[in-house]
Amino acid sequence: MLKRFELEKHGVTVGGELLAGLTTFATMAYILFLNPVILGDAGMDRGAVLIATALAAGIGSILMGLIANLPFALAPGMGMNAYFAYTVVNQMHIPWQTALAAVFLDGVLFLILSLLPFRSRMIEDIPYNIKLSAAAAIGLFIAFIGFKNAGIIQDNPATLVGMGPVYTPANGLLVFGLILMTTLVHRKVKGGLLFGIAIVTALGFWVPGPEGKALVSTAQLSWPSLSDLSKGLFKLDFAGAQQMGFAMIVFTFTFVSLFDTAGTFVGLATKLGWISREQPIFKEAPRGLVAESLAIMAGALLGTSTTTTYIESASGIAQGGRTGLTAVTTGLCFFAGVVLAPLATLIPVQATSPVLILVGCFMLEPVLKLELDDLTEALPAFLTLLMVPLTFNVANGLIWGIVSYSLLKLASGRFREITPTMWILTILCLISLTRVH
Repeated sequence: MLKRFELEKHGVTVGGELLAGLTTFATMAYILFLNPVILGDAGMDRGAVLIATALAAGIGSILMGLIANLPFALAPGMGMNAYFAYTVVNQMHIPWQTALAAVFLDGVLFLILSLLPFRSRMIEDIPYNIKLSAAAAIGLFIAFIGFKNAGIIQDNPATLVGMGPVYTPANGLLVFGLILMTTLVHRKVKGGLLFGIAIVTALGFWVPGPEGKALVSTAQLSWPSLSDLSKGLFKLDFAGAQQMGFAMIVFTFTFVSLFDTAGTFVGLATKLGWISREQPIFKEAPRGLVAESLAIMAGALLGTSTTTTYIESASGIAQGGRTGLTAVTTGLCFFAGVVLAPLATLIPVQATSPVLILVGCFMLEPVLKLELDDLTEALPAFLTLLMVPLTFNVANGLIWGIVSYSLLKLASGRFREITPTMWILTILCLISLTRVH
């Protein structure tokens, strides 16, 4: 089995890969707590979502390790789960069962596009600046959600949004949690986010909330079990998807997921030294995209939003992970994470919002690589970065970036820089705009 990972070829050891896998898990295990919070806002059972999250992350990471031999771990994606809950379910008023069916079909379509291979070509052809800005824009979106969930950013009729009360015990705990988690991560404490969540949750037993009651109480404790998985398992409503505009729902998920994956693959491969502006693709990418497609379908069947490759895999890569053994180790850790399910019901928003904000900060790093000298490259990147959080919608930012890129290149007489893939994506973006009311 170990020969499959070609450890000697990559100059690594079993011990080193195991440590890298544990590091990746410690860095991204917060998803076990956050995904139930976000999908719970869509009306899904949080205990069922937590178990589905652990299983989907385990299956996806192991598939990536075995099929593609890449040190990339997978889990239900931050950004994609927000899009699922806040845009598709809450704004578009689509039942979560219908949305899960769309996620599954997104995986089927992804598999077809990966085998063609359209997705590999897309990674190659999307302008580098838009790749970078899309990843950073999702980070801003996630941080915005964190502030919104905590009540620090609130609705304001005069200015659309405004700042809520800060000097409250609950928000004081949130700020403490943000400083604590940032310090732990800065000091490179493994599992710093998990430690931060645990400490803030423990303090929540003594900190009063808006109603004067403690933020955390054992009265809130429920004990999800594997049987709770049935509340989301195989609940996909394909008939409902067909009635509510089957093609557009699937297109929307696929469109958003395409860019999320492209940005993550590019970012991780760049950290590994496998990709650059001069070398826009790496040889393991096609198999990795197939593995992710299968993981998306498995996650939807289990009852969670799009399972995708995690940028936090960079922590394991920084620890020395270079092969699929890293991803398999992470996947096995997620299987073990099912036992953490009872703790999810105790986690207050004051413990999860700092993580959302901090993860948003992590994802902002690509802006350092943006090239801003050429306005036909800079403006599309800027529009992508700006429109995602302002419209509370990932797809809208990407649409503005792609369409503006093609129109600017066309208007400046540089249409030869627009590849056939970008022409196709531009047409799809323009079609999607007809759905905006």
